[in-house]
Amino acid sequence: MTDAGLRHGRASLGLSFGVQGVAFALLVTRIPAIQDQYGISDGLLPVFLAAVPILAGAGSVATEKVVARVRPSLVLRWAQPLVLLALLGVGAGREMWHVAVALGVFGLAVGALDASMNMLGVSLQRAYGRSIMTGFHAAYSLGGIAGATLAWVGARWELSLLASYLPVVAVLLPAALIGSRWYTEGKSAERKLPDGTEAGAGTEAGAGTGSESAGGALSFKLLLPLCLIMTFAYIGDSTVSNWSAKYLQDVLGSSEQLATVPYNVYMVTTLLGRAVGDLGVRRFGAVAVVRGGSLLAAGGFAVVAVAPGAWVGMLGFTMLGFGLCVIVPQTFAAAGRMFPGNSDAAVARLNIFNYVGFLVGSPLVGALGDAWSYRGAMLVPMVLVLATLVYARAFGPEPARYGGGHERPRTADVG
Repeated sequence: MTDAGLRHGRASLGLSFGVQGVAFALLVTRIPAIQDQYGISDGLLPVFLAAVPILAGAGSVATEKVVARVRPSLVLRWAQPLVLLALLGVGAGREMWHVAVALGVFGLAVGALDASMNMLGVSLQRAYGRSIMTGFHAAYSLGGIAGATLAWVGARWELSLLASYLPVVAVLLPAALIGSRWYTEGKSAERKLPDGTEAGAGTEAGAGTGSESAGGALSFKLLLPLCLIMTFAYIGDSTVSNWSAKYLQDVLGSSEQLATVPYNVYMVTTLLGRAVGDLGVRRFGAVAVVRGGSLLAAGGFAVVAVAPGAWVGMLGFTMLGFGLCVIVPQTFAAAGRMFPGNSDAAVARLNIFNYVGFLVGSPLVGALGDAWSYRGAMLVPMVLVLATLVYARAFGPEPARYGGGHERPRTADVG
């Protein structure tokens, strides 16, 4: 694989992450409109919302089996258009069964899409020999901001779901199909380490202490710490996305208008943190970056829990964005390092736990808030995020392994 091929593969995969960010944001930010269009009751709505991550988990499990026979790039090439068409189906239907089928397809396709995207990201990072994984997730965050903005425009202009979704899908679908021509299986582009061994053969840059012993065999016992970290991170993320507005308005006494700001701030800080996250990993190592992010996120939850007013609460949610943003992409990267001979299966299995965290987080905080207090409920994700520190060594040794805290030498600069 040439350096130009790697650059094209990186750009096309970044586009795929961005497109997925737009699609997912367009779905979740228009849930009230979906509920109104199909007459979904408040009691039935949680069933529909829970079905999507459950089916996405099933899609991720299926992808683990499929990529044993076909390349992840092929899965991604067809999963992304299916996600976009399912989104369009959500907007085009009229009967309850229409939205049920569309959301079912969306969930299954999203599981395959998330798993295959991160598989390609891990393999490209291996080929580059330096951290680039957080940048792909930055593209997802940017897409999420764009999708949320488009959803706001649609709601402001009182557009139907179909009118909101159709122009976006008409642009993104051909773009995704064209971009898929340059998807790259980066694992084949192995580079030599200073001792003459090949990255990706059990001694990849930054590989964890369990990499060599794990070899190609996928051990769930070794993967479990990363699965827990992924779950904790998404419990924190879902707490912000589902409860920040209510918390600011009901607990901290903000206006309804101000209550909409924390999630937007969280999204922007997530984007900014991910935009520079790879530089931090290259300079300080994944372990230090994840530890720092965990401490910052835990501090954010603590500030939110004790905030005397809305503006201090906003500071806490800002800290959360900067803290949580690095954990998920680095967890996927760590799984690839831990099982260099079986990274696709490791990523697919790890991907299931982002849906577990998403499913657990919102009901957990809601139940604790009703039974105890919402301030107290914020301390639970704080403790879970702090637990990441216990497992931080799973993210591999410090960059000093390659000398001076810098990335290892490469035969060529691939951008």
